[in-house]
Formats: sequence, C-alpha cells, structure tokens
Amino acid sequence: MHEMSLMQSVLDIIEDASISGKFTKVKKICLEIGVLSCVDAGALDFCFDAVMCGTMAQDAILEIVKKQGQGWCVACSKTVEIGERYDPCPFCGGHQIQVTGGEEMRVKELEVE
Repeated sequence: MHEMSLMQSVLDIIEDASISGKFTKVKKICLEIGVLSCVDAGALDFCFDAVMCGTMAQDAILEIVKKQGQGWCVACSKTVEIGERYDPCPFCGGHQIQVTGGEEMRVKELEVE
C-alpha cells in the first residue's frame, strides 16, 4: 500500500510548511488527486489517522478533491477529458491520447492555527 508513504510525504510537507509559516496546529488538509494518479482515495483516507496521530495534524479534517483526467488527442488535435488512461477520444474515437493532466497529487490547501 503506497498510500501510507504518500500520506507520510504529506506530513513531511506540512512539517516543512510549519517552519516557514510559523503554525503549530493544522485544522484541515485539502488534497487534490488526479483520477489517473493510481492513488486510492479510500486507502489514503484510511492511512490518514495512523500517520497524523501524535502530530500537529492529529485532529485535522482530510478533504480530497478529485481532478479529472485530461489529454491531447493526436488524431484530431483536441484537448479532451478522460476517465481512464486508455479511454478513446470522445470526438474521433482514436486511442492516441497523450495525458496532460490528472496524474498529480498535491496539497492544495491547509487551514492552520
């Protein structure tokens, strides 16, 4: 389950931000996760309490925002939304789509004290 190490990385980001932002408590963490990122939001949510226990984010609320996949169709030269990596182009039906978005996972927002 790589979601545990991903959540540990989120905690590392929070701890680094607390030094420059001079905060001691995190109330809310908003993560943006692309649908093509291969991150299981349910597993990430499961790991959240275990990783954040005993930290400045122990009582924080986790909000997960899903970001739609996006690609550029080589055949018809259009930017299209895709739900899975090998979806066909909704315009021409072709499968030559270069992924341009939806693979990322990032800390979008922190609410802190």
